[in-house]
Amino acid sequence: MKLKELEEYHFLQFKKGIEPSFEYFFKQHYKSIVGFAIQFIGDHDKANSIAQEAFIKLWLNREKVIKLPGIKSFLYTSAKSECLNLLRHNNVVQKYASCQLQIRENTLNKEILESLKFDSLTLHELEKLIDQEIENLPERCRLVFIKKRFEDKKNKEIAAEMGISEKAVEANMTRAVKQLKLKLSHYSFLLFAGDFFQ
Repeated sequence: MKLKELEEYHFLQFKKGIEPSFEYFFKQHYKSIVGFAIQFIGDHDKANSIAQEAFIKLWLNREKVIKLPGIKSFLYTSAKSECLNLLRHNNVVQKYASCQLQIRENTLNKEILESLKFDSLTLHELEKLIDQEIENLPERCRLVFIKKRFEDKKNKEIAAEMGISEKAVEANMTRAVKQLKLKLSHYSFLLFAGDFFQ
């Protein structure tokens, strides 16, 4: 059996809750997740704990992983989240102000996105889905979201351009993000990694 066929077989078994197939992916990715965490927290024991927690979450949320590449993305995103939580509660990091945390977070996001080797079809499908769901937003929500997310405009600028209050801008942005999160929930791990909803 070729490697690709073997991985697809284990993926289908993993989705069914077959533990040996979960162990297959554990052996395949555990060391890389530990190494990833060590780069940013510098503690081998805590990195092991973070990796183990990532795999527990993967097992509990296996029905949300739609395709084989999603296993790796889920693990890296989960590890990233736990690393950031640890850094946020670290007194040393806090002394250097929020900019230091932002630098670390940006580095983590870059590392994750570079580590995810999605095929071009998967990425193309995701781009089409995003465009489609943005188009399906109510007109005012859609315009606010585009101006905020893609044109990088401030609420005050958007309010002036559209002739609405800043509170209305905030309300429409919140509504747009909520609807997109709901519609794109199966891809949320990748979208959050790329700060799509930030």
